[in-house]
Amino acid sequence: MKTSFTAVILFLTFPLVTSFLLPPPVTLHQPLSLTAKTPRVKPLPPTAPAPTLTSIPPMKIALLVEPTPFNYVCGYSNRYNEMLRYIKKAGDDVSILTTDDKPDPPKEAFGYPISTTLGFRFPLYNHVCVTFDLPELKGLRLMEKFRPDIIHITSPGFLLFAALIYARVMRVPLIMAYHTHLPNYAKKYLGYIPRIEDFAWFLVRFAHSRADLTLTTSPQMKKELEEHGIKRIDVWRKGIDTVRFDPKFKSAETRKMMTDGHPDDFTLVYVGRLGAEKRVMDIKPILEKLGPKTRLCIVGDGPQAAELRKHFEGTNTVFTGQITGDDLSSAFASADAFVMPSDSETLGFVVLESMASGVPVVAAEAGGIPDIIDHERTSYLAEPGNTDKFVEYLKKIRDDKAGAEQMKLECRKEVEKFSWEAATSVLRNVQYPMAMQNFKSRSFGGYGGPRTAFLGRVWRIKFAWLAKKVKRLITLGFFRDWWYASADESVKPKELGQ
Repeated sequence: MKTSFTAVILFLTFPLVTSFLLPPPVTLHQPLSLTAKTPRVKPLPPTAPAPTLTSIPPMKIALLVEPTPFNYVCGYSNRYNEMLRYIKKAGDDVSILTTDDKPDPPKEAFGYPISTTLGFRFPLYNHVCVTFDLPELKGLRLMEKFRPDIIHITSPGFLLFAALIYARVMRVPLIMAYHTHLPNYAKKYLGYIPRIEDFAWFLVRFAHSRADLTLTTSPQMKKELEEHGIKRIDVWRKGIDTVRFDPKFKSAETRKMMTDGHPDDFTLVYVGRLGAEKRVMDIKPILEKLGPKTRLCIVGDGPQAAELRKHFEGTNTVFTGQITGDDLSSAFASADAFVMPSDSETLGFVVLESMASGVPVVAAEAGGIPDIIDHERTSYLAEPGNTDKFVEYLKKIRDDKAGAEQMKLECRKEVEKFSWEAATSVLRNVQYPMAMQNFKSRSFGGYGGPRTAFLGRVWRIKFAWLAKKVKRLITLGFFRDWWYASADESVKPKELGQ
């Protein structure tokens, strides 16, 4: 009986013991934040102060980014460059994998090495290069050599499918940062396909249900993902470079260029990618309703650039193409108002940059933008596609000089709250440990991952069976001991008396 009981205990506890004692398939550098002494990490409230940048010891981060943020101008690019700047300050070690088909792609950023894998131009949006990391599998070799504590991958994209495999095979915590709202893009570019939006949501759920933590760039986007069944989400705090974007960059020369030699006219600016999802065409009727003394400057490039130039022919519009550095700062600061018709923004960095430049914004009330703008105090929000509302708010900025000046001050004051150091501190000291913690709780011998709910039932059945066995053994043992104690020596088994 004793032998049988021991065998039962070993059979049931062996998977549990080995899941904690045996090393993973590849012995990785173990994250310091996963030690038993570390208290459970909880999300920080949005208004809570950020921890000190170096609150936890340095870690090793595998950063997989697609498209490349190193020669691609947008808010997404700014976020990753600023993140790396402060990750470097914190002393973390980062290995970067991206794809770039330019002749001489950058080999390092902020002292961190950049590996470039083969990619291709996405047919529906050929201004970006994407990749499956095939056939090179550079990401897998990077994991084996670098042994990261965590994998940080951008989403949506194609590289994330490789990252899912690498994270599962190598048993490394995976954090996904959601930067582009795929269902909106699917509707804009593939709207002729029935139920394309539903399929896009299926893809988002498929990927993000396998992440240990999903980061969104606004509370609104977090709520929408949660409503579609995605769990384990937190908001990656926003930041803005208030040195690069500042009212001091206002320039008479730039304004003259932006207005085609009419600097006294009311000047609107749009800065961003020129794609159908940005709804830049919506600005034309707004411009026409504001009258001949209104000018528009469109800054940026993208797949819809040629079509937009043709669309705005005959209007007071100047296209500058893509500009960077002080020229970009000056283009923001030299306008009277920024127009943002897009309803597909997960955050809307250009809105922050305009506000930092002291230029009020009239933006579509959609996506993550309402998280930035306090309506009628720091800027204005209008229903997407509602031309009359956009015109009404722009006229307020044009005609109410005193109100516009006060709004400019409020714009600048509002964005000064958002620093990149604070955003990065929350990322590395709170959100990375949260992902590691989720990974640990979801990886109990493989239990906790997608499609493994049946393992929970198996363990419940096993432990229910064990409980019955133990109860039976204890009960039988009690009666056996009572019988032996009360019986005559003659009826006891001889071996017991030896």
